[in-house]
Amino acid sequence: MQPGASTPRREPGTIRIGQIGGVDVLVRASWLLVAGLIAVLLAPRVESVAPGLGVWKYVAGLAFAVLLYLSVLLHEMSHALMAKRFGLPVRSITLHFLGGVTEIEGEPDTPGREFGVSVVGPLTSIVVGGVFLALWFVTPDGLLLLAVEGLAGANLIVGVLNLVPGLPLDGGRVLRAAVWKVTGNQHQGTIVAGWGGRVVALLALAWPVAQELLFTVKPDIVDYLLAFVIATFLWGGASSAIMSAKVRRKLPALHARSLARRTLAVPHDLPLAEAVRRAQEEQAGSIVVLDSAGRPSGIVNEAALVATPEDRRPWLPVSAVARTVEEGLVLSSDISGESLIRAMQRLPATEYLLVEADGSIFGVLATEDVDKAFSSTL
Repeated sequence: MQPGASTPRREPGTIRIGQIGGVDVLVRASWLLVAGLIAVLLAPRVESVAPGLGVWKYVAGLAFAVLLYLSVLLHEMSHALMAKRFGLPVRSITLHFLGGVTEIEGEPDTPGREFGVSVVGPLTSIVVGGVFLALWFVTPDGLLLLAVEGLAGANLIVGVLNLVPGLPLDGGRVLRAAVWKVTGNQHQGTIVAGWGGRVVALLALAWPVAQELLFTVKPDIVDYLLAFVIATFLWGGASSAIMSAKVRRKLPALHARSLARRTLAVPHDLPLAEAVRRAQEEQAGSIVVLDSAGRPSGIVNEAALVATPEDRRPWLPVSAVARTVEEGLVLSSDISGESLIRAMQRLPATEYLLVEADGSIFGVLATEDVDKAFSSTL
């Protein structure tokens, strides 16, 4: 978040535990459930290497869960630092039951930067796993060896699996960067990587059956449940990416200049009835109000105008039904595509003032017209 910006809303059940490099670190309540599950599942192993711990074996399992998620935090921090290096603001890092996610504002503007931000996370996990693997050879038997062994295996698995070429995995973004580089089309890369993610989701769903056929390991209910959760997560993320790409590749067809309504500029103290009469005479679709210095100060709101009885209009100044022109309501007449949509999302309104490079009024852009134009491209 940029300095001075308002604190972003957090999802219910999300706790802020600190900040690293100016990036908020959040933990979802679901992590506590997973940490407890890890402690319970690891307890028999802890008991086997350190008998007689009693209830402390669960504490040891919980400590391992914390160390495991600290390595996940390193994975996500690498994404965040690389993104910040490329000038992309990072809102937060959130740890949840399936790992973590780094919330980055905007997207890398080149395939190379997309590749860099994406691949650094898995590589970090592989390096961390490699360090613990090296320590395994010199660590004495006992709890410490169990922790080193587990952290080595977990990080290597996380690093390798995240390189699988399918969204929403990091490997999917790497694949998107490659397709983007070859085709020159980012959205095509997203669609290809999204379909890769759907394939990976189906493979994850089939994994319990595959492990029995290939390795004669009989799956239990936990294996099936975990496969279903992971497959659902992957399928949902991949499908969302595909849908977003299909929508966003239609955006370049939106040009503010071609969607602008013809505009009549009138003094702020002109009676509303007279302003409407002049607009009808000029066949203008919008009215801009000028202040005493001749500068645009407001845009007549169509809904407010319609709600004003005709018998009152001769006695009201046109400024009475105009929305003040704030900084975010003034857009370049040449704005288009994703830039246009982002500008409208920053300050939602029913009308926007379009100006030329020299500051002169070009027209008014109505959100209703943008919606209709966008719908017609789908």
